[in-house]
Amino acid sequence: MSKCENALLVRIAEIEVNEGYLEEYLAAAHNVGTKSIESEKGVICIFPMQVKDAPNTIRILEIYRDEEAYQSHLLTPHFLEYKQGTLHMVKSLQLVATEPLAPEAMPLIFKKY
Repeated sequence: MSKCENALLVRIAEIEVNEGYLEEYLAAAHNVGTKSIESEKGVICIFPMQVKDAPNTIRILEIYRDEEAYQSHLLTPHFLEYKQGTLHMVKSLQLVATEPLAPEAMPLIFKKY
């Protein structure tokens, strides 16, 4: 395994959006995800998803090269704008830390797409 594969930081953000803010929140999540992928080398994936049977429930798969890349992401203007701009829209937020079981397969996942 390479150094990058050993250091991956992978988490799932579980978010419940307050009624009346869903469309606005979805736009903000799309924007921060797109800007993060386009402009941050250490952001491998920010993939927001909406739960089909519970539209106000959002899951975001986040994959960072390492802890340093994650900490850097938290200081970017686009993340800070997203965070401050959506505080009133979010009913609950839980960040679920994970341990990748096969980090060596990660490069293959994105090659298939």
